[in-house]
Amino acid sequence: MPPAKKRKTRATAESSEEVQPLDAATNAEEPTETPSESIPKKTNESTPSTISSSTSDAAAKAKERQERFKALQARAKSSAQTNLKEATLESQRLATDPNLLTSLNRKSAVASHNLLKADAEAAGEDFERKRAWDWTIEESERWDKRLKKKEAHRDDQAFQDYRQDSRKVYKRQIRDLKPDMDFYEKEKMAAVEKAAASGGLEIVETDDGELVAVDKDGTFYSTADSTGFVEHKPEKAAVDRLVKDLQQAEEARLKKQRARNAANGEDGDVTYINDKNKQFNQKLSRFYNKYTAEVRDSFERGTAI
Repeated sequence: MPPAKKRKTRATAESSEEVQPLDAATNAEEPTETPSESIPKKTNESTPSTISSSTSDAAAKAKERQERFKALQARAKSSAQTNLKEATLESQRLATDPNLLTSLNRKSAVASHNLLKADAEAAGEDFERKRAWDWTIEESERWDKRLKKKEAHRDDQAFQDYRQDSRKVYKRQIRDLKPDMDFYEKEKMAAVEKAAASGGLEIVETDDGELVAVDKDGTFYSTADSTGFVEHKPEKAAVDRLVKDLQQAEEARLKKQRARNAANGEDGDVTYINDKNKQFNQKLSRFYNKYTAEVRDSFERGTAI
């Protein structure tokens, strides 16, 4: 039985009428292309002159970079050679004992002196007279005085008593002391003028024109009972010099103490409780330090297991 034909209702007719205007509007909005209105396309084609110039610039830049790289390589090579040379010289300097060089130079000088003396005696000449021809009288006297002083200093090196040791220390301190004579004269004249103004000091002229200061009441010149020195206020430079001397003395004392401890094997930590234990530890160190050095270093670094 054939299907029944559908009847067109009013709603269907209205929907078809609404779709048709929409299609018409869409067709109206679509642009029409014509051959005359086509947009020309841009081309990236370059001329041969532009290509050749860009190629030459790239080659020049590459050559410049290569030259700079070669210069840096040469500089690094020269720096490495210089560092190696300096390190070699430094290692040689550290490996050379300065005391040994001084001893060798002294022995060489003594040997040359003895050789010249032997040659002069073989020729029947007075060696001291011949050697004195190269020096003036003042230089010769100054040299003899220096030798005499050096010999006396050598004889004075041995310890005699604490009084003698204190005297040597005092002489060394006096030798290093450099008084400021200008400041002394300035302070002296100021004190004289002040005493003369107060009437305690009288300036008297003698018959030969010399000016003499006369202390009237005995307060200007210092005596055993004088206490004027307590009012003296030193300068900051003098105080700094005193502090520096004390620091140098303390450093010298500590240096001697370290040298003495190193000679006795006490340069490290204290590992003994009495002399007997100290001797025992020294024996152990003498025989076993070369085997236990790595273990002790590991303990100090904190890397021991």
